[in-house]
Amino acid sequence: MMYEVDDTLFISVPAEDETDNPWLKGAFRPQGREYSVSGEHLKIIGKVPDDLNGIYIRNSHNNAQMPMGIYHPFDGDGMLHAMRFDAGKVEYRNKFVRTTGFLAEQGAKKSLWPGILQPNNYQRRGWGSMGVMKDNAGTDVIAHAGHVIASMSQGSEPWCLSPTTLETFGVNKNWASMVPDGLASHYKVDNETGDMIFFNYPEKAPFMNYGVINRDDKMVHYVPIELPGARWPHDLGMTKNYSILHDLPYFYNPEMLRNGTRKLEFHKEMPSRFGIIPRFGRTEDVRWFEAKPCWVMHLSNCFEDGDWVVQDGCIWDNPVKPPVDDPNDVYAKIARQLDKQATHTHMYRWMFNMRTGEVKEFSLDDEVTEFPIVSNDFVGLKNRYSYNSIFSSHDWVMDGLKRYDLFSNTAVRYEYGPGRFGSEVCVAMKDGFTYEDDAYVVTFLNDMVQDQSECVIFDAAHIEAGPVCTIILPERISAGTHACWVEADRIDGENRQLTDNYWEINAN
Repeated sequence: MMYEVDDTLFISVPAEDETDNPWLKGAFRPQGREYSVSGEHLKIIGKVPDDLNGIYIRNSHNNAQMPMGIYHPFDGDGMLHAMRFDAGKVEYRNKFVRTTGFLAEQGAKKSLWPGILQPNNYQRRGWGSMGVMKDNAGTDVIAHAGHVIASMSQGSEPWCLSPTTLETFGVNKNWASMVPDGLASHYKVDNETGDMIFFNYPEKAPFMNYGVINRDDKMVHYVPIELPGARWPHDLGMTKNYSILHDLPYFYNPEMLRNGTRKLEFHKEMPSRFGIIPRFGRTEDVRWFEAKPCWVMHLSNCFEDGDWVVQDGCIWDNPVKPPVDDPNDVYAKIARQLDKQATHTHMYRWMFNMRTGEVKEFSLDDEVTEFPIVSNDFVGLKNRYSYNSIFSSHDWVMDGLKRYDLFSNTAVRYEYGPGRFGSEVCVAMKDGFTYEDDAYVVTFLNDMVQDQSECVIFDAAHIEAGPVCTIILPERISAGTHACWVEADRIDGENRQLTDNYWEINAN
């Protein structure tokens, strides 16, 4: 196998047989080598589609140093994995995100910041809403204005990287200094206008900020959003004219937080609040709607339908943590927290009437799924399909893929098979697409039996038929977090060339 590798990296994590931490072994085993491999050196099963053009990029928490204290799978250093498709040719590469924290620990050759479970053990200033962790940039990744942006969920510097080489450019030179509370996942990009909307949620008043970056990578809007107290949101919604902000009753105990102790609690006596704000609105323009108590990790899509603003996503209607057999088993507690079956995470719809104030909400499916995805070209617009990951019972790995047809209320699925676990999928529209699922679904799979990773490509209209092409990666990669698709005409900037009948496709 031919590859390029950076030999200057200092990677110090235990071998799988030297640790009892399940988040540093098995599907979560950290990877230390950075590859750059062209298609001629990759094993390809099937034919790479000629009308698939762009880059699939997936993030992951890939720890580079022995952790300081208890290691949680959200603590690891960000590592991006990318597969580029160009007229039937492919290229794979992966790189650590060179954040300030990563480089500091490379120099020290040890961990310098604690993880999410032990924030009070910090010895130096950190990042995120808590302000004590390393900015690992390992959660989200989105393309905008000619670069990809990687961040961690709590809010981090907007780390910009090349979509083609994954080289870290540094924090965004145009507007990073204007967001001292950072950039939280999940930011959204409007492919029509090139706008990117984002938010953050510091532990100090006003407790949330909301902003818009335009297609030229200039901050054109940034305003405080006044909340009753510190919150722990994870996502936000976007439609053609509005953004949807979340004030949910799953947050740190306020009294304990004042004393420096962070204990997440589900306040089941409080309603959920969803704030709908015009894209360039201010806190006084937010219209708040109440719904049943819940928590929401990931949205599928939001859109406007007459007087209604519709939000589809995966609801946690039972965020209460069930007990574990051994209260001193910290790894069992982490596993319980991540178990999607325990929180009954499933597809759900909220509808907010902007004229009457009415709220409707109901389940779209009872099966546990998460990481719901639609095509970039339909984000913020009425969509027919959502592609969700099926999660293993009592384990934080993705067993398969489920496609929802939201018009006919039907679904089809594809299960990856024993010992095969997926990543967040992306929908890549075919060149000159003429309907919404005239596309491919792309993801990375880990095969634990064969000890290998694959990039697999499905026909979006027929996922149940299995992959049309499989590309074997040079090494088995760690289980990951979020992914993005960068269309070929968006690699250098917000230059998406929509087809002539695009609006007709959306209308139907």
